[in-house]
Amino acid sequence: MIIRSKAPLRLGLAGGGTDVSPYSDIYGGCILNATTSLYAYCDIIPTNSGTINFFLQDKNEKYSYKSERTLPIDGEIDLLKAIYNRIVKDYSLDALSFDMHTFVDAPAGSGLGTSSTLVVAIVGAFTEWLSLPLGEYDIANLAYKIEREDLLLAGGKQDQYAATFGGFNFMEFFADDKVIVNPLRIREETLDELSRNIVLYYTETSRNSSDIIQLQQENVKHKNKESLEAMHKLKEQAIMMKEALLRNNLDEIGHILNIGWEFKKQMAKGITTQLFEDVYSSALKAGAIGGKISGAGGGGYIFFYCPNNTRYDVIQSISKFGGTVRRFEFTEKGLKTWKN
Repeated sequence: MIIRSKAPLRLGLAGGGTDVSPYSDIYGGCILNATTSLYAYCDIIPTNSGTINFFLQDKNEKYSYKSERTLPIDGEIDLLKAIYNRIVKDYSLDALSFDMHTFVDAPAGSGLGTSSTLVVAIVGAFTEWLSLPLGEYDIANLAYKIEREDLLLAGGKQDQYAATFGGFNFMEFFADDKVIVNPLRIREETLDELSRNIVLYYTETSRNSSDIIQLQQENVKHKNKESLEAMHKLKEQAIMMKEALLRNNLDEIGHILNIGWEFKKQMAKGITTQLFEDVYSSALKAGAIGGKISGAGGGGYIFFYCPNNTRYDVIQSISKFGGTVRRFEFTEKGLKTWKN
């Protein structure tokens, strides 16, 4: 028997960063994101071998451990081991034996929520295998707690909920980890046109998002006026983006992205780089209306809204920077699990 799962990676369209504590606890956060046809995958094959084997297929790496109730958190694939430890602990399970294969369609640190999405996929696979009583909110919350509480990794809450629920969602974040996911009903032709008009560009660089997020958190704690005002404006941007999508005002989306990008850069140092500024400027000159970096910043993917047929000119203009354009579609489904 093979237990399989997949969870979609996301694009954060508006409000990015307002889902991070302590801002979301004090002021409440708003995010609008959408899932893509890029995925994190997990396969679990139960065995009686007395071992636990992790195969990271996208990295061509293998790690093996003796089956125990708790695996060591020692800097070696801690994310995967922490998921196993939490599942066994929370549900009072005996030590398990299995082979786990994982694969992600985008590199770590690329800004598409890869790590959190992989956590959701793995939690989903365990839920399918062990028939755990977890609904969508439960899976997303557990994935969040594993990263933020068990491993103390800096970050927000949107990635786990986007990967679990899927589709276009307007999310609200409050104190005490309260999250409300509001799915948006968007016409199919609107989704097709939006996918057609967005150019997703990988700069072939990556970053450690936790460093930027920690700076952002410090700015909130110390009530940095410029940073706080930028976050307040990004919340407003999320509401503007929601209204534009529901009213089918697609070209307005580019302008909203551009506004958001200017405010996002004010949240913390390191969000933008000279490479990003050069790529962004070139894309606008070629016909893009607006765009933004995906994720916390500092590296990874950047995307642009290109109306009419300007996408071809934009792709040509940014190709000189050595990155790669990635084709994708927006998707309506989140986490999927099944047995083979």
